[in-house]
Amino acid sequence: MTWRAALVALAMMPGIVAAQSMKDMQGMDQSTMHDDPPPAASAPAASPADQHDSPDHAGHDMSGMAGMGHTSNNAGMEMGPMQGGKAPADARSGDWSDGVAPMSAHDMRMMDMDDTSSTGMLLIDNLEAYAGQGGHGQSWEAEGWYGNDRDKLWVRSEGDRSDGRPQDGDVEVLWSHAVATFWDTQLGVRRDIGAGPKRNWAAFGVQGLAPYWFEVEATAYAGQGGRTAARVRVEYELLLTQRLILQPEIELNAYGKNDIARGIRSGISSVDGGLRLRYEIRRSVAPYVGVAWEHLTGGTADLASGRGQRITDRRWVAGVRLWF
Repeated sequence: MTWRAALVALAMMPGIVAAQSMKDMQGMDQSTMHDDPPPAASAPAASPADQHDSPDHAGHDMSGMAGMGHTSNNAGMEMGPMQGGKAPADARSGDWSDGVAPMSAHDMRMMDMDDTSSTGMLLIDNLEAYAGQGGHGQSWEAEGWYGNDRDKLWVRSEGDRSDGRPQDGDVEVLWSHAVATFWDTQLGVRRDIGAGPKRNWAAFGVQGLAPYWFEVEATAYAGQGGRTAARVRVEYELLLTQRLILQPEIELNAYGKNDIARGIRSGISSVDGGLRLRYEIRRSVAPYVGVAWEHLTGGTADLASGRGQRITDRRWVAGVRLWF
C-alpha cells in the first residue's frame, strides 16, 4: 500500500464504524421493550365502578360472593341473606305484654302523668266489734284525704261506742303539707265527741314514714282555758304473705291539765295497743281478727279506779278494713 491509499482508508473509517453499529441493532429483541407498565402518576384516577370493572379483577375468584351481581352501578346490586339466616317463626311470643292490656294514648288518664292533679281516698282502717273485760261494743278508726302530692285536706276520726252510745272519740280536720320525702306537716282542728263535755282543740303535727317503714303520727293540741294535749301513734305492717298481713300499733296520749269532767288528769293518761291479722281479699277489702288493749296510767288511772272502772281492758276484735 502506498501512502496515498493509506490516507484514503483512514478518511473512510468513521463511516465504516457507524454502519457496523446499525447492523448490530438490527439483531436486538425489541419485544421486551413493551413489558414495562406506564408510570402510575401519568394514569388518570379510576372511579370505584371503573375499578370494579377493571380487568385487574379478571383473575380474582368471585364465586364465593353468591347473590352479588357485578353491574356497573349500585341500583342493580342484589344482597344475599345475612349471616345466621332468618329467625324461626316461633322464636318470640306474639303476646309480649305478659297479660297487661296495651295502653292507648287516647284513653290514658293524664292525671297519671301530672303530679299536681288532685285525687282522694277514704281508708277505714278499723271497723270492728269487740268483746272485752269491760264490756262489748264497736270501735272505728278512719282517715280520708283529698289533694295533690304537696297539699291535702286530711280528715281522720277514731272512737268507740257501747250500750248504743259513743263513749269516747274525736274528729280532726287538717291541712297537710309535704315538707320532705314521706313526711307532711299538719295544721287544723280537733273536736272531742262521746261522753262528757265536748272539747275543741287547735292541732299541729307531723305524719310520715320513719326508717324501716314505721308509720308515725305525732300531734300537739291547744285548747280553751290553757289546755294542752299530745298524741303519738306508731304502726307497722308485716307482710307474712302477699295477702296475709300482721299489723301492730301503739298509741300514747298525754294532757297538760286536769279535765275531771272527761275523766282525765294531767300527764300521760293512757297507752293503747293492738295486734291485728288481716287477709286482703283485694287490697281494698280485708277482714281481720286480733286483740287490742287499753291501759290507763298516772292520775287518770287513779281517777278511773276511784270510779270503779277498769284500769286495763283487753279486747278481742273482729272487723274489716276498707278502701274507697
